[in-house]
Order: sequence, then structure tokens, then C-alpha cells
Amino acid sequence: MKPHTKIAVIGGTGKAGTYLVNQLIEKGYSFKTLVRNPERFTTSSQLAEVITGNVRDYNNVLSLLEGCDAVISTLGMGTPPSEPTIFSIATGNILRAMEQLNIKRYIVITGLNVNSPLDNKGANSLAATQWMYDNYPASTIDKQQEYELLAQSNANWTMVRLPMIELTNDEPQISISLTDCPGTAISATSLAEFLIQQIKDTVYIKQAPFIANK
Repeated sequence: MKPHTKIAVIGGTGKAGTYLVNQLIEKGYSFKTLVRNPERFTTSSQLAEVITGNVRDYNNVLSLLEGCDAVISTLGMGTPPSEPTIFSIATGNILRAMEQLNIKRYIVITGLNVNSPLDNKGANSLAATQWMYDNYPASTIDKQQEYELLAQSNANWTMVRLPMIELTNDEPQISISLTDCPGTAISATSLAEFLIQQIKDTVYIKQAPFIANK
């Protein structure tokens, strides 16, 4: 039996997003996806509706979210690369559209460099966080600002913090922590499965769990 929930997907042509789209189709979810370059969305399914546009454009985001029950974003820098402030811009537009359309559930991925009040990061996570600030300061600062937007919002959000994503169909079990990243990699398939579980799971609402392969 197919679920009645319809999902708005952002980043559906990216590395993690491609696996998410495949898992949504496998589980029978209908979804809409916003893409800058529709020729890059090569999945053929009656469950998929493609909206051409840019997450920076509020009206494009509003069009994407209309008729949907939840939002999942696997947004990355993209090809060609977006500006480093794309993450806070995207989430700002998404939260605004969610409020206008009375959508509550928002699930978004980010790097392990984002900090939250519950954190007790170990040496590896602290080193990885500092490396991102040293090498990609603008986008790293922007991802932290994205977290602050979520924390101040009324949405039922979950920000999933990740180590390196492995592009594999293997689906190992995962470890989850609210304080420190529990591993060095996450399977893209396991990630997709976790993101879809969050659509109806309430355990991590308004929290930012780290996940990694066991």
C-alpha cells in the first residue's frame, strides 16, 4: 500500500539526493523535486514531478512545496557550484514557504562541522570542524547560520549531520548520536533510508543527530 504523504525534495540530482529519490520510488512515495537543470534528472517514474527552478527563488520554492506534506533537502554546492550562502538562503525560503502553506516537517542534511548546544565533539570531529573553517570558511559559517534559522523556527525540523558520504547501494546499520559523530563515513543508501524514516518519526524533531555507518 502506497503512503499518501507527498514529499518535496531539494537536491534530488546530487550525490545523496539521487539515492534518496531511488529509495522514495522504491517505497512508493510520490514527490516533487526542484532542479536547476532538468536534463540531469534522469529518473523516469510516475511518482516524480520535476519543477525547474532555483532554491534561491522564493516563488520556485513555493511552487515546489504546494501540495506536499514534508520537505527533505540534500542540497549541496551543486554543478555548477552555487554561492557559499546557498544553504541559509535555501532554508530561509523553505521555512517561509512552509509557514505559508502550513507544512511542518523539514529534514535537511549538513556536515559534521555544524555545532549544536548538546555537542561534546571528540578530537576527530573537532579537527574536521576546524579544517572546514580553515578551508571553506564562507560555506561553513553559512551552514551554521542555517542551523540557527532552524533553531529559531516553528518548524518540526531535523538536521542530520554527516561524515563523508559513500556512494554505495550497500546498506549497513548506522550509529546515531546527538553529541559527536560516531564514525567516519555514511552509506548514501543508509542515509536515504534514515531520511525517509524521519518523515513520520518524531524522535529527532528539533534536533541535529550525527549518523554514521556502524
